[in-house]
Amino acid sequence: MSITVKAYIKHDELALVPTLRQSEDVSIEVLMQANTDPDSNVFPFLIRHDNRRELESCLESDPTVEDYELVDEGDSVHTYYIKHTPDTELLSPIVMTANGFMLHAETKSDGWFIKLQLPDREALNTVWNYTEEHDIHFDIIEVYGNSGGESDVSYGLTDEQTEAMKVAFKCGYFSEPREMTLSEVADEIGVSSTAMSGRLRRGMRNLISAALMDDEEFEFR
Repeated sequence: MSITVKAYIKHDELALVPTLRQSEDVSIEVLMQANTDPDSNVFPFLIRHDNRRELESCLESDPTVEDYELVDEGDSVHTYYIKHTPDTELLSPIVMTANGFMLHAETKSDGWFIKLQLPDREALNTVWNYTEEHDIHFDIIEVYGNSGGESDVSYGLTDEQTEAMKVAFKCGYFSEPREMTLSEVADEIGVSSTAMSGRLRRGMRNLISAALMDDEEFEFR
């Protein structure tokens, strides 16, 4: 069963993040297209900014932009095809490699809010591992199956976070007083205490954001 994933990603070298940080007045959205080539580095963007000259000055100094072409222009709304430099961090290649699709992508704060459709949770783990390896901040806001049932919602947890939370709970880590230390819980699943701490911390944050917050309330940071 396919799943839909809402997430927030952040990294200094993600596409157009330098432009985003140069101008507080800019907002950017990826225009979806039927591109299934994971090696593509050219994408269409809808960019909202009141001053085209100022905007293009930002694009010219943006280290993630190799070239750009204006294809349409309206009142404070500009459509560009942008070619990225080789060092630009892009999530779309690994999403396509995992047989997924980027359904939506728009800038929030100094990163990107994205919505992915993936074939299964294994594909999500593939994307998650990629972000870990490339030091991309990846906050899962919500994960839900596409059959429409409430039981499909997995509250934004990866498989590793789900395992860590369940083992910690069963071992009494959340009891008062604690029945097992962090390092002892980590030993239960064969990871370091640092890795266990990270899984629990990110898991609890994802659980709270998915269960208690909506997209507007989620703090993008």
